Amino acid sequence: MKPHAVEMVRFWLYDGGFPNDTCFCVMRTACLACICLSACTAISQSAEPIGLNPVNPHYFQFRGQPAVLVASTEHYGAVLNLDFDFVPYLDELKSHGLNLTRTFSGVYCEVPGDFKINANTLAPAQERFICPWARSNEPGYGGGGNKFDLTRWDDAYFQRLKTFVGEAGKRDIVVEYVLFCPFYEESMWSRSPLNFANNVSGVGKLPRTDVYALKDDRLTEVQTLLAQKVARELAGFDNLYYEICNEPYFGGVTLAWQARISAELAEAEKRLGTSHLIAQNIANGSQKIDAHDPRVSLFNFHYASPPDTVALNFGLNKPIGDDETGFRGSDDAVYRGEGWEFLFAGGAVYDNLDYSFTVHQEDGTATPNAPGGGGETLRHQLGILKRFVDRFDFVSMKPDRSVVVGGLPEEASVHVLANPGQEYGLYLRGGSSAALRLRLAEGKYRVEWLNPTSGKIETSSEIEVGSSEVTLQSPPYEQDVALAIRRAAQN
Repeated sequence: MKPHAVEMVRFWLYDGGFPNDTCFCVMRTACLACICLSACTAISQSAEPIGLNPVNPHYFQFRGQPAVLVASTEHYGAVLNLDFDFVPYLDELKSHGLNLTRTFSGVYCEVPGDFKINANTLAPAQERFICPWARSNEPGYGGGGNKFDLTRWDDAYFQRLKTFVGEAGKRDIVVEYVLFCPFYEESMWSRSPLNFANNVSGVGKLPRTDVYALKDDRLTEVQTLLAQKVARELAGFDNLYYEICNEPYFGGVTLAWQARISAELAEAEKRLGTSHLIAQNIANGSQKIDAHDPRVSLFNFHYASPPDTVALNFGLNKPIGDDETGFRGSDDAVYRGEGWEFLFAGGAVYDNLDYSFTVHQEDGTATPNAPGGGGETLRHQLGILKRFVDRFDFVSMKPDRSVVVGGLPEEASVHVLANPGQEYGLYLRGGSSAALRLRLAEGKYRVEWLNPTSGKIETSSEIEVGSSEVTLQSPPYEQDVALAIRRAAQN
């Protein structure tokens, strides 16, 4: 069958003569062969994709277990940068027990020097950029090589993408696949395949601030077809969720356009018989969400320190993420503290931008030369955070700073997760010693003070609470300390 410019083709799959599934594929001139049947087979053999925890939807359920997502990751170019060997990168995340990575689709990339990032994985060398669309026979792409044909998919890109997601899955790492990103400056727009100057399809002759605003039907069609194509290609993976657009509060991105993309993605997945979470990036810092797209199940924020946005939006009963930080210098304590505070405020995702991952040093051994930091020491500390949280039955807990009634050092902050009478987890940031006055349910408890830098249990003891208040003296600490209180086993 010859493909046509825009043709919807329905495939009925039969089992014993009766239809048991329906798939829709959009065929375009000279497009790749339909992969619908293989995608459906993959779905039937796959595990349930990461989803909301059925007990507490502020958290995730992944491979049968409650989950929070914690990472310190490269600058989102693992797939689109052909020089980046992602296997040692994923191995390094796994070695610290970290379980998330973000990756950009290739609609957006950067130019060396953007944001003053040296050895930026999101800025491939000349002719080392790969994206969803195939190259044409016409030279002239701004990043070297031929221009792109937006009517043809690039097999090699999707194979690389699926290999990346598959290798991550082998290591129990979840992939946040970011479909789009605004063009902050002309340098980024000059490298996008959607730019009229970089494609032979006659698409994208408009300002960078109009790209994600439903102002050009042909461009919108290209964008929606990409969402549908990615849904088909990645349908069988369980370690995956989608983010509509990175930082859509810059560059003219409209809410109507975001809703269009989420609708196309959700409808494509419905036809395929699968359902991956869709995330929406809301703001830098904090913002109360008054209304939201019902297809969105995860709300992401960037640079969310202090973590006020968690409390502001906790009533939505959805996971809240801090999935980018890393423009605040190179002090590990800054990013470690942001992660601890965010999770103990009730957040579900923390991901730091780690500039020690570069081409040729994909194991994270490069010295960062960028606005942020990263490195093995920080990854070790974030691994301590994740293991500390995982030791709790956190789906039975909720944020409750009223547990602390006094004893905070001057200018210190505290965040608490509590399951009253059973478990309490506290993170104290600031000061060097504290005599915390706590309101606990009566009973016997095991108390452990943990050093977030080393992971060492500094002191442990058993206490008996006979009234509603008790004072616990911390060991001496530098910058921060964590406290676990668990009901003691009954003899």
